[in-house]
Amino acid sequence: MIEIIPAIDIIGGKCVRLSQGDYQRCREYEDSPLEMAKRFEDCGARWLHTVDLEGARGDSPKNLKTIEQIASRTSLKIEMGGGIKSNGSLSDAFSAGADRVICGSIACSDKPLFTEWLERYSGEKIVLGADVKGETVAVRGWTESGNITLDELLAEFLFKGLRHAIITDIENDGMLNGASVSLYRKVSEKFGQLHIIASGGIGCMDDITVLQDNKIESVIVGKAIYEGRISLDELKRFNINRG
Repeated sequence: MIEIIPAIDIIGGKCVRLSQGDYQRCREYEDSPLEMAKRFEDCGARWLHTVDLEGARGDSPKNLKTIEQIASRTSLKIEMGGGIKSNGSLSDAFSAGADRVICGSIACSDKPLFTEWLERYSGEKIVLGADVKGETVAVRGWTESGNITLDELLAEFLFKGLRHAIITDIENDGMLNGASVSLYRKVSEKFGQLHIIASGGIGCMDDITVLQDNKIESVIVGKAIYEGRISLDELKRFNINRG
């Protein structure tokens, strides 16, 4: 069965969600990231997806204390992205408690450094975050083009140790209108060696079932949970059945 990875996006230490990557269309939620993480843990989640949105459009993470709180007060494994653009920021993310670090902008802007990280830390610790508009990858919190297509980016690192790739369709992200199934199917067929993690567009459990039917192994779910389209009880039942 597909694995559901709940998401927490963070600005100023608070839970937020964007629509289509637009920082001007940002909604803040009442529960703190730690409170939400504990709820996800109670539902049987194993992994937590976190994005430091302030770090994503800057040069370094800004919410590491929040990651430290979640890591020290839950048993969740944490994958963290946002602002990982230097050796120092990468080290800081791991020190804060991240189990996997998501790198997007640096994979486009400094391919030798990203390759070095894959070799040093392994493909189990370093994850490629590919955020796409059409066929082109976007960087710096989705505010700039990386001037490379998704296929080109994946092919670049496929034989350099890459194991996991989180692929987000920006046009669908936060819109709750269903995942880009054809995109994920196409990528998984072409790059079968990679563990593809789908992200963006999930609006209900049926959307997750469609991805599972198309042999996608993992999916990140955020806004659908916060907006009550997928309840915590549904998430818990799914995880119990998954075993």
